[in-house]
Amino acid sequence: MAPSDPSSGSDETGARRADVRRAAAAWSGLAEPGDRTAGALLLAVGPVAALAWLRAAHDHGDRARAVARLRERIDDPVEELTPRRLLTALDRWGPRLGRVDPDRDARALRELGGRVLVRGDEGWPQGLDDLGPAAPACLWVRGDPRALLGPPAVALVGARAATSYGTAVAADLACGLADRGHAVVSGGAYGIDAAAHRGALAGDGPTVAVMAGGADRLYPAGNTDLLERMLARGGAVVAEVPVGATPTRSRFLRRNRLIAALTAATVVVEAAWRSGSLSTATHAAGLLRPVGAVPGPVTSMASTGCHRLLREHEAVCVTSVADVLELLPGGAPSGGAEETHHDPRDALRDVAREVLDGFDARRPMTLDELVPAVGLAASDVLAALGELELAGLAVRAAGGWELTAAARRPAAR
Repeated sequence: MAPSDPSSGSDETGARRADVRRAAAAWSGLAEPGDRTAGALLLAVGPVAALAWLRAAHDHGDRARAVARLRERIDDPVEELTPRRLLTALDRWGPRLGRVDPDRDARALRELGGRVLVRGDEGWPQGLDDLGPAAPACLWVRGDPRALLGPPAVALVGARAATSYGTAVAADLACGLADRGHAVVSGGAYGIDAAAHRGALAGDGPTVAVMAGGADRLYPAGNTDLLERMLARGGAVVAEVPVGATPTRSRFLRRNRLIAALTAATVVVEAAWRSGSLSTATHAAGLLRPVGAVPGPVTSMASTGCHRLLREHEAVCVTSVADVLELLPGGAPSGGAEETHHDPRDALRDVAREVLDGFDARRPMTLDELVPAVGLAASDVLAALGELELAGLAVRAAGGWELTAAARRPAAR
């Protein structure tokens, strides 16, 4: 049986769309985030039929018969929909049936200026569909969901107990990305998350926070002002659980898959060895999205997780906005000064480097002075001087050669 699509055609009535939205909202409260059995069921028959089946199975009591009838309706039952898994899932979902009230929750969200998005809506982030059965039933959104529909978004994540180094890097990266029109997505937490959101605001760009609890519960409370400013500046706060839902440890970990799926690349700015932000990188890699990691001091425990990603996984070393932009589709650098500057000394042959090092930067030098200074034959020194002249590092002067201003600048390290 084909799943129900809330935007399947012009003949679909508004009432049908409302039914799909209501059922999807109900499922967001019935099943815990990342419940693959619930997700597979919604993909197989759609949220309306899935909810009707759950109610019938719960009310009539013959669950084995209900499972058998459901499987008869599905052309090719997937692994998540085996009889054993469905029966176990009924034990999870059934007790919550009397507690969910999608109409009440949707009204509460509307009072906050938000709305419920389902698959097929204009503002639905299509990257979530890559999660397959682990995709959310719906999104509870406050703010402007279009923040995720512009140029590819980037996830900037990291430790809550961040250092001043980590927060500075996160803010700089976010500001640069926002300035170039890319939305910055993070988790709204203390530390790196907050620095990323603040940096995006400084860059006058959109930023999105993914909550572990309900979208009405701006968490942590200490970041309420920051999250409110994000909403006022064209950003968004999103959740996959209904309003009023409590942020729990397991929900914090599971929401990381949404951060990875909502973005085109994930960058871990600072993370300890077992940091939860590493799970976001794992989810991104599983979705075949590029992962970057910012290196830190080798003595800093706050960067051991980033170093672990660089050493043990296929993470790319990120030290600038240009590095992040290269992770995005197309991989085009931004074209700023930091990407286009090249030190002409980098392309020199070894002999030319030796001659360059033999110069007295304070005055011109003759060929007779340079030959003994560098210990090379006169013919080699002359050839090297020609190379230095072409590179813009040395020029002919009265009685000899002298260094240019470019050669006197400190070499980049």
